[in-house]
Amino acid sequence: MLFTPYTIAGITLKNRIVMSPMCMYASDESGEIKDWHHIHYASRAVGQVGLLIFEATAVTAQGRISTRDLGIWEDSHIDGLKRVVTSIHSHGSHAGIQLAHAGRKAVLDTPIIAPSAIPFSDTFKTPEEATLTDIQDTIKAFADAADRAKQAGFDVIDIHAAHGYLINEFLSPYSNHRQDAYGGDQEGRFRFLRETVQAIQTRWDGPLFVRISAHEYVEGGLTPQDHVYFATQLKELGVHLIDVSSGGNAPIVPHFFPGYQVPFAEEIRTKADIPVGAVGLITEPQQAEEILQNHRADLIFLGRVLLRDPYWARSAARDLRVELTPPGPYQRGW
Repeated sequence: MLFTPYTIAGITLKNRIVMSPMCMYASDESGEIKDWHHIHYASRAVGQVGLLIFEATAVTAQGRISTRDLGIWEDSHIDGLKRVVTSIHSHGSHAGIQLAHAGRKAVLDTPIIAPSAIPFSDTFKTPEEATLTDIQDTIKAFADAADRAKQAGFDVIDIHAAHGYLINEFLSPYSNHRQDAYGGDQEGRFRFLRETVQAIQTRWDGPLFVRISAHEYVEGGLTPQDHVYFATQLKELGVHLIDVSSGGNAPIVPHFFPGYQVPFAEEIRTKADIPVGAVGLITEPQQAEEILQNHRADLIFLGRVLLRDPYWARSAARDLRVELTPPGPYQRGW
């Protein structure tokens, strides 16, 4: 199944292999595409990855994780992104982009915002509690970024609602202590993500994914059961797939092992009845195949293994006895 096509919201991926969004910190204050990004993304497309999702890309300058984040907060970013997307398409792969706002985990000299004025840890800056104007401005920034992503030719948008960044902070009672309409119960804490999805949908009609942290590994944090509720709501909104990760909203390192997040993806897929992507120490072709064959996930998101080997798909095809058509110039080697 790993090498079977997968159709979602009008596009057909050539296989089920997805490059998970991973921060490169290879830009500069401008947030613009650099030579590194051309090499990094195009090489994985040559390597036959079906869908490549760009790193967390900041929808505002204030929403960067660092001053070296990739950006999509200005129209000037469109051309650089478009050139990389065109290259990916030329190799038969699809391109996605993760739209993100760092919230209280931004490491910047400027003021930062979060749902509540609670720092991530004692080594992080204390954020300002987002005003209602801040919230509406940020939601609009996500929508504007989606419009730029469309102009740049991306096939998929992945909303970053995981790893302790702004949307995750709103979702979690661990980090959201607000008493207004954007806090309190599950529906209140979900409101920021709901309105962000709806705003993006006014500009974007293609495949829409949401990355979540299904478990926060901390008392008072979110669990997979919470995310079954959120995923059900997202399905009703028209989101097409949940990208299931975990952790990041508290300074805690979970106990990890191969496939440690797959049960979270399986639970959300089964209980919310929505397609999911599985991610997290999936490194072996047989491991990926088992996840798909047992209907535990619909797509396989690969992270660091693709940093080690851009041509992982070639090795996987060989191990699974699948005939993979190599790029023309590489036929002699493959």
